[in-house]
Amino acid sequence: MNPIKCSAIIAVLLTAAAAGCISANAQAQLFSPEAKQKAQALLKEMTLEEKIGQLNESSGLVMPGLATEKPDDLIAKGGVGSILWQMNVQEINRLQHIAVEKSRLHIPIIFGFDVIHGYRTVFPVPLAMASSWDPSVEEQAQHIASQDARAAGLQLMFTPMVDIARDARWGRIVEGAGEDPYLGAAMARAQVKGFQGEHLNSDGTVVCVKHFAGYGASEGGRDYDSVYVPEELLENVYLVPFHAAEQAGAGSFMSAYMDLNEIPASGNHWLLTDVLRKDWGFQGFVLSDAFAVGSLVTHHYAKDGEDAAYKGLSAGVNMDMASLTYAHNLAQAVKDGKIAEPYIDQMVLPILETKYDLGLFEHPYADESKVEAALSRPEGLELERRLAGRSMVLLKNDNHALPLQKSLRKVAVIGPLADSKRDVEGGWTVEGLFGPGGKSHPITVLAGIKNKLGPDAQVTLVDGPRPSKVYPGMLDTITGEKPTPPPTPEEIADWIAKVKTAANDADMVVAVMGELASMNGEAASRASLDLPGIQEQMLEAVVATGKPVVLVLEGGRPLDIRWASEHVPAILEAWYPGTKGGDAVADVLFGDVNPGGKLPVSWPRTAGSEPLYYNHTRTHEPEDAPGFTSRYWDISSKPLYPFGYGLSYSTFKFANLQVSKPSMHVADTTEVKVNVTNTSSVAGDAVAQIYIHQRYGSASRPVRQLKGFERIALQPGETKTLTFPLGKEELKYWNPQTKQWVVEPSEFDVWAGEDSTASLHADLIVTQ
Repeated sequence: MNPIKCSAIIAVLLTAAAAGCISANAQAQLFSPEAKQKAQALLKEMTLEEKIGQLNESSGLVMPGLATEKPDDLIAKGGVGSILWQMNVQEINRLQHIAVEKSRLHIPIIFGFDVIHGYRTVFPVPLAMASSWDPSVEEQAQHIASQDARAAGLQLMFTPMVDIARDARWGRIVEGAGEDPYLGAAMARAQVKGFQGEHLNSDGTVVCVKHFAGYGASEGGRDYDSVYVPEELLENVYLVPFHAAEQAGAGSFMSAYMDLNEIPASGNHWLLTDVLRKDWGFQGFVLSDAFAVGSLVTHHYAKDGEDAAYKGLSAGVNMDMASLTYAHNLAQAVKDGKIAEPYIDQMVLPILETKYDLGLFEHPYADESKVEAALSRPEGLELERRLAGRSMVLLKNDNHALPLQKSLRKVAVIGPLADSKRDVEGGWTVEGLFGPGGKSHPITVLAGIKNKLGPDAQVTLVDGPRPSKVYPGMLDTITGEKPTPPPTPEEIADWIAKVKTAANDADMVVAVMGELASMNGEAASRASLDLPGIQEQMLEAVVATGKPVVLVLEGGRPLDIRWASEHVPAILEAWYPGTKGGDAVADVLFGDVNPGGKLPVSWPRTAGSEPLYYNHTRTHEPEDAPGFTSRYWDISSKPLYPFGYGLSYSTFKFANLQVSKPSMHVADTTEVKVNVTNTSSVAGDAVAQIYIHQRYGSASRPVRQLKGFERIALQPGETKTLTFPLGKEELKYWNPQTKQWVVEPSEFDVWAGEDSTASLHADLIVTQ
């Protein structure tokens, strides 16, 4: 076929596809009628170059290899629709003035950034908030984050990250909700609501749900590496939280970096158009991850920049982040007949509609006089402390080692994270990493313990050498941190001696250990899950003194704590708890807060156990079969702590599990009821968890699947009866043979309890 005619046919098809994408699947409208009407009218006035400008997100920072000059001239020509990597409110307003006052059509810019877990008030990292098993924690935190970001001039949030992560080696596990699609979906919905409210409005922000899709399944847990996930696993696991976010009204999605089944996600028509727009009816816009459209050439998927622009846009990417591939190539692609201008129109519309509904045309500027007051609200810090305590997981508490007595007068606090302000908040702190910095005043664990015990207590610090994230000769490309030489044997011996001296002189030792904030997140995958540096040597030295020891873990992933789990009486996973994190840790350690968090991941024994997840399928030789103990001959293949696990200062009993319809039709819904009793003398929170298993059908199903949970507060001796629905939404799955969602006649196991190993059981029969 003649190439020119072929391109023309493709252009016509793209035009038709665009119309179908926007109108597919009747559902609640994302944009208001007023925004849609105004956007349509504005679009008619725009030139092709101005339309393409709206599809371009430019860098707000000048940095080598990224942007060599400020985008002022391009903005004045209408060539910029969005700007990222700019958090200075004065500069944001200056750039916005150029767009509104100097461009021909006065279209405001939408400013975006990764506001992952707070702006100035930094909340616990997302993996920690998921550990609360309380979606309201995410919603409350992100509502404050949204208000702060909007006050500071940002409207587009590159969050939530809803990637399912089944491998703790992957650095970005810290940004998500862990391994389970049901829990992940609940947290995704909560974050969308927290940022956007019930609908897009002039007081809120718009989310950009990332990374669409499958990014968390990168090979070997290596960030950016290829992903190979079959369609049924995508549908049943990896896409579930994304669909939940879309159903909650998410205004935008971010396409991922990596190859997905050998088609780069940012050039994947099936993913971005067939699934997202046609199947789900998504009405917002898709923004690429940084440089991802230009990187289609790097992937050897696109021939050159023009081909990359064509493939990115035709796949369904509305906006190109930072690579300028659209800005430099789309006009020529239209001129060559590769892309029809009506398709460009359809890709521009949701961007304009978003700007109208966010009120940017009426109020484009941030009020600089109110920014500091907005970011310094005490209620934000009060909420952060409460949510941090709600997110911690008590992993071990032998012989009631916790809570500690406030009458303690001599406490040794050891470990390089014990008094590290730059680590207690975790990574992706907006002001700390990219902005003015130094204004959040984070509370470390050392400071929290001192605040709790008062000036009469002797609290001694032995921090030890700070471990280095990077190996010799390597520069941390994210933080610029240079490697520090490992301590010499003489220096190690000196630190161990200091640790022993401090422990011997104390009544209690609190070891605060884990990973530096820079050891988690993007470009921070690990081959090992060991405690970095000499932390384990320090911990072993303390335990050897015979003094009581409590281990507090700070980090964004499970770590190899096999030795600690056998030798340390109490272990508290605090994750990165945020600005008031040290006070929140002290609240839990001394009993002012009763821990109730649960693990959103299966805790591996070692990095060699990964990937590890509870909802796997049953094999021909199950591990629970008589005489079979492990997949490995040298270590148990079961997790050190199971998914959903977490202790409390209270104890609970689950009883009287009932299924209201023990036998039902595939189209029916039944109810699962269970009694939960606080059997202790301490008020506390229980997290009731419901799991199911389909025993047979046209595909193998996971041994267990979470299908309901609720966190409840119980007074001593109190019993509550909880009810959970089981129907089509809980029983359906994507069938690899029929390529459809099905509910099959079968027998089902139903369990209720405190984690994924729950033993309280009932039967359910589903008939045709």
